[in-house]
Amino acid sequence: MSYRSGFISIIGSPNVGKSTLLNRLVGQKVSIVSNRAQTTRNRIMGVVTRPGYQMVFLDTPGVTTPRNRLGEYMVKVAYDALNEVEAILFLVDGKRGIGPKDESLLDKLSQAKAPVIAGLNKTDLCSLAEVEAAEARLGQAPFIRRVCRLCAQDGTGVEALLGALSAYLTEGPQYFPEDMVTDQPERVICGEIIREKALMLLREEVPHGLGVGLDKIETRPDGVQDIWATIYCERPGHKGIIIGKGGATLKQIGTEARKDMEWLLGSRVNLKLWVKVKEDWRNNPNFLGELGYE
Repeated sequence: MSYRSGFISIIGSPNVGKSTLLNRLVGQKVSIVSNRAQTTRNRIMGVVTRPGYQMVFLDTPGVTTPRNRLGEYMVKVAYDALNEVEAILFLVDGKRGIGPKDESLLDKLSQAKAPVIAGLNKTDLCSLAEVEAAEARLGQAPFIRRVCRLCAQDGTGVEALLGALSAYLTEGPQYFPEDMVTDQPERVICGEIIREKALMLLREEVPHGLGVGLDKIETRPDGVQDIWATIYCERPGHKGIIIGKGGATLKQIGTEARKDMEWLLGSRVNLKLWVKVKEDWRNNPNFLGELGYE
């Protein structure tokens, strides 16, 4: 039997579990996760290689109404990822049901050329009535080929989902080596890990205004990695919140980030963090470019 491969876009409203699902699919963290909306800001690629086929998943930012240049960029990334793919995975939060943002995405997906599979996520938190109501609504969309129940958090239904998506792969090459799970450079993932830990620890008013720049990485003769990074915020008042009393919050961000970095890099890490104010950076095209949002 010939080898099959293809690209699959994951799209959905904020906080439906796209990044959690991508990490589950590839078997390790390649996309950061938090309970904040718009955690993912770039298109992140995850590769799943199995005997006879390879799927290349494109995890996209949650689609919402943009309020600045960064938001506009995120929406563009999400919609651009719908082009030239073999299939689209439309992810929905089963507990939350089909809301206005999901309905808006359904309108957009009705124009897509690629086949659409719907993933009903977080079914472990749902009653049967909630699952059936969501499935009934999705079933009304004639372009949705199949609805798969799953829980990305524990992996329930993920193999069945892969089976459904594999039907849309086409005869083609193995695009990436078997041991490759993402196209994200390690320095980019390290920067995102810092942002993830900050999102987990900080107050509601700070996270959307956070950016992380990885300034430098150096490897010592004994293999220890020295990493210098800067957390950017938009207001002077936010700087104090990020640093915390006596530097406690910043220290905790660094401690939690270092653990994940050491697992990712397979070596000890000495992480040094700074906090700087860059007012209105989300509307600054040049600075967005510096942080990798281009």
